Amino acid sequence: MQKDKANAWTLDQFQVPEKDGERRFHDFDLDLRLMRGIADLGFQYCTPIQAEVLEHTLAGADAIGRAQTGTGKTAAFLLTVINDLLKNPLEVPRYAGEPRALIVAPTRELAMQIEKDAKGLTKHTNLQVMSVVGGMNFNRQQERLQSREIDILVATPGRLLDFAKRRDLWLDRVEFLVLDEADRMLDMGFIPDVKRIVSMTPRSKHRQTLLFSATFNEDVMNLARRWTQDAEVVEIEPAQVTTERVEQKVYITNTDDKFKLLYNLITGMKMDKVIVFANRRDITRRINDRLHKKGLKVSMISGDVPQNQRMKTLERFRSGDLQVLIATDVAGRGIHIDGVSHVVNYNLPEDPEDYVHRIGRTGRAGASGMSISFACEDDAFLLPELENAISMKLECEYPPADLLQEKETSNA
Repeated sequence: MQKDKANAWTLDQFQVPEKDGERRFHDFDLDLRLMRGIADLGFQYCTPIQAEVLEHTLAGADAIGRAQTGTGKTAAFLLTVINDLLKNPLEVPRYAGEPRALIVAPTRELAMQIEKDAKGLTKHTNLQVMSVVGGMNFNRQQERLQSREIDILVATPGRLLDFAKRRDLWLDRVEFLVLDEADRMLDMGFIPDVKRIVSMTPRSKHRQTLLFSATFNEDVMNLARRWTQDAEVVEIEPAQVTTERVEQKVYITNTDDKFKLLYNLITGMKMDKVIVFANRRDITRRINDRLHKKGLKVSMISGDVPQNQRMKTLERFRSGDLQVLIATDVAGRGIHIDGVSHVVNYNLPEDPEDYVHRIGRTGRAGASGMSISFACEDDAFLLPELENAISMKLECEYPPADLLQEKETSNA
């Protein structure tokens, strides 16, 4: 029935004019059912990473891609995978627990975002997409693996290995292997697990491998060379490491004044959708509790918050039911929510790459945004390295006196 619907839909219903210097999705030989999914999502022109990666990967080449967050790399690899699976249906018997494509991501949020994007693009196909991630109901995931065929599996390393060890999951039929945010997997100590996972898949010459990373350090490139074959290297250099659509400011302050400054900024600037990043779980919890007592609609996500609760919190934030979201870097890495007006760095991140990812949560999809960072006696020494990494001088100033005043809670 889905095929009939797809056949009834034509590209005439999805008109995108040619534009100088732009590649349209129409310009690639994509399956009509996939094009309909693209049309539903409102995609018209490729981002630079998409245009360059698709040129190689749709022809079957392995690829190693580097691009900053928010540039569309997820769609670049999903379009490649989905198009190939549609154009090359399997003619041999298939069994449950044998995915044709495997996408490995370092965090639960990112894996689930990729799953959501894949389901949107495969809406008009019969392809089956699922994720296996830690913190979610193990038995429910196991039942799904054992009962149905899976075309595209998105997974975090630990949970994937759990199912593979129990023989609920077999990777010897994998045609596509995608490793997303390889640098983050290195940082989080996942590489031994990923090596085990890769060894369970067919040899590199019998699968297509796509690896993406925000940075190309020596360790990432060594892994890439080991796991790919004659891969095309695609590097998209942004004009700035941090987006020019985000206004960036640093307030020099004392540790004891940080909370007053945060509360007064949120209320005084009427921040309607703000993410506050902190370096540790205990700090996120403390900020959350204090803002809640002040009467703000606030919640938090960190590694010790159960996954189902984190999903509910993100959905409330996405829908506008929450004004403030407090997050750690690991939990916040996979947050893709439009309309975030402000990002506040309650602590400066120790890794400059985390700063880039943090402020990338605002100024998305062509909108403007603002990032405000607090630098105190504990972390101001991180500023020179941070500025060097982003190749720009950050505007540092002392906050106006009224932002450091203890103010009456208006709605507590």
